[in-house]
Amino acid sequence: MNLVDLTLYLCTDRHWLKGMSLGESVERAIEGGVTLVQLREKDVSTLDFLQAAEEVQRVCKKHSIPLIINDRLDIALAVGAEGVHVGQTDMPARIARRLIGPDKILGVSTSTLQQAIDAKEDGADYIGIGAAFMTDTKAGVKRALTVEEISEILETVDIPACAIGGINEETGPQLCGLGLDGISVISAILARPDITAAAKTMRDVAELIKG
Repeated sequence: MNLVDLTLYLCTDRHWLKGMSLGESVERAIEGGVTLVQLREKDVSTLDFLQAAEEVQRVCKKHSIPLIINDRLDIALAVGAEGVHVGQTDMPARIARRLIGPDKILGVSTSTLQQAIDAKEDGADYIGIGAAFMTDTKAGVKRALTVEEISEILETVDIPACAIGGINEETGPQLCGLGLDGISVISAILARPDITAAAKTMRDVAELIKG
């Protein structure tokens, strides 16, 4: 299994940049304590995605932070990203693993126990569990998981796991004591006026959750 630090996992979203470059926003977040970066680009051309990935990869390399590309294996391989993350409607994890090989990081989004079990069997290095809380930053979220559902996944599937969805300094502490390896956030960092300060706050929340 490829080791990955899920403590504070930043997922990008151009919607929150407010005129700042993607690379600059990611760098400020890393300076505040982000341990892993996922580049998400759902509505751009392949060329724009590639250029964004190159920009963010330069920043991540500078700070020795792994870069994960959401869904697009071709982009990940083109820029030498450390891994790929797939959802339940993306390329199946077992195929993604075969294509990227054993040495790249593979993450899988899960919202049920069976999805988490399947992710492990398909070669995932980690899972994202969510939505932990209701959120406006990810389309299609119909309900948040209960603490009991998250706990069942963590107790059954023994690979690293982070929670995602609606996590901020107010909601995050509700996840303490469950056995999570970290949290994944978007707006709790990128939507704040001071990205570095927000990342520092969320790093404290993440450490509290991890216990």
